[in-house]
Amino acid sequence: MTTTASPASLGSLFGGLLSRRAPLAEPVSPQRTQPQAAAPEAAAAPGEVLRIAGLRKYFKVRGGTVHALDGIDLAIRPGETLGLVGESGCGKSTLGKTLMRLHEPDAGELHLMGRDISHLLQRALRPLRRDMQMIFQDPYASLNPRSTVARILEEPMIVHGAGTLAERAERVAWLMQRVGLRPEQGARLPHEFSGGQRQRIGIARALALQPRLIICDEPVSALDVSVRAQVINLLADLQREFGLSYLFVSHDLSVVRHVADRVAVMYLGRIVEIGDRASIWRRPAHPYTRALMAAAPRPDPTLRHQPRPMLEGDVPSPIDPPSGCRFRTRCPQATVRCAEQAPVLQDLGGGQMAACHHIDLSALRRSA
Repeated sequence: MTTTASPASLGSLFGGLLSRRAPLAEPVSPQRTQPQAAAPEAAAAPGEVLRIAGLRKYFKVRGGTVHALDGIDLAIRPGETLGLVGESGCGKSTLGKTLMRLHEPDAGELHLMGRDISHLLQRALRPLRRDMQMIFQDPYASLNPRSTVARILEEPMIVHGAGTLAERAERVAWLMQRVGLRPEQGARLPHEFSGGQRQRIGIARALALQPRLIICDEPVSALDVSVRAQVINLLADLQREFGLSYLFVSHDLSVVRHVADRVAVMYLGRIVEIGDRASIWRRPAHPYTRALMAAAPRPDPTLRHQPRPMLEGDVPSPIDPPSGCRFRTRCPQATVRCAEQAPVLQDLGGGQMAACHHIDLSALRRSA
């Protein structure tokens, strides 16, 4: 039976790293803004790890411009898991990479612990990367195939000048033990591990610098069902132990329902609904959210022949998105107004918000 270092000893080991972190600006209380418009007063409120406002990201291609992100507003609190769901191609992974500044935002603001990092130069941004790490979707493609696992886990510490050689070796051994691997496996190369083990290595690498926020980009979609449960439980244990915040990107609603505190629903580069997990599942307000819920498999044979609302048509091209509401070409409730005016997120009570012109508030209250 292996033993692991305690969180207290871990903190003392890397206390020097924490003390050298760049000072962050004092949080500024935000004013209320229109959700789909870029908001200049977007600084994170007290108690928020991350706040984004009016975030836009476009890609120039031969056929025109891809509107990958078009006015995203989100906030993540300490110790919270925000689930981000939507169909493939709606911009979920692009959002995660833009938050990490792997893609440069074209407009909008991105605040980490109260500090605007939207347009920081790489030299100024590097110290802040300790606070925000990412777990990638493909556990094999995200690992250097020519480096040993020990070297992969040590590299973030080397880049940020954390610890001595002996301290880094101790930290690597602790990380491997904490994610369920043996320290002696650190001498192996990534191809010598299974898919689930490689994802554990990715999680250990994300933990190496003790971040405050981890962006999980479909971290279990490439894994077997039994391995998924192990990785999800590991992420939950680490969150409780270290007070981590997660942005959990997934197209699997059953996984999001299990792990998320709040859920944001994304369609063609925009947030169409957001709220706490219970509210979203009990009373989905947006027709796209209801369609996603209906499409999810239900492990109840008695519901097999129950009719479900199904979406018709294909997702429009992000190069030429529909005018007004982007969901209108597939929405059974669409009217002329939907083509002429883009809906903004409106407060439905209880922290739930949805962007639709035809929300029946009285029906929602009855279902609450």
